[in-house]
Amino acid sequence: MNLYDVSVPVFVKALENLKNVLKKGAAYAGEKGVDPNQFLEAKLAPDMYNLVKQVQIASDSAKGISARLAGMEPPKMEDIEKTFAELFSRIDKTVDFLKTLKPEQFEGADERKIPFPYVEGKYLVGSDSLFESSLPNFFFHVVTAYGILRAQGVPLGKNDYIGPLPLKDL
Repeated sequence: MNLYDVSVPVFVKALENLKNVLKKGAAYAGEKGVDPNQFLEAKLAPDMYNLVKQVQIASDSAKGISARLAGMEPPKMEDIEKTFAELFSRIDKTVDFLKTLKPEQFEGADERKIPFPYVEGKYLVGSDSLFESSLPNFFFHVVTAYGILRAQGVPLGKNDYIGPLPLKDL
């Protein structure tokens, strides 16, 4: 199995779904006359990051592990987003980067040493880094962003989070 197949397309779909969830949040704020900053600064709990930071971390997680599995350094993005439009742009830039990656770049990635940024001098092999750390971290921040908007009253459902399925006829 090529790690590309279980990473890049998964990240792209989830980020596109996240963008749609954010669009619904922005539209709902407009419909209800709510200051968008109320949503952008909202948290699920006082010791958690706000909506903006959840999106930034999801973006960083997706591009970070994908680039490292491809044997390259991830593109840098400054965490300067303050509006829904800027979050949409960040997601677009992340997806655009992910779409430049090719499966061939991921050959041998399952055993590639991926530095673990939170413990100096330690690494995980590519498959462990993806499955044990990066995918769970990515989805934690995506679902937390969804949860923040849902807690603010935005009418979202599971289908908004999961997105369209590639259903086939029997």
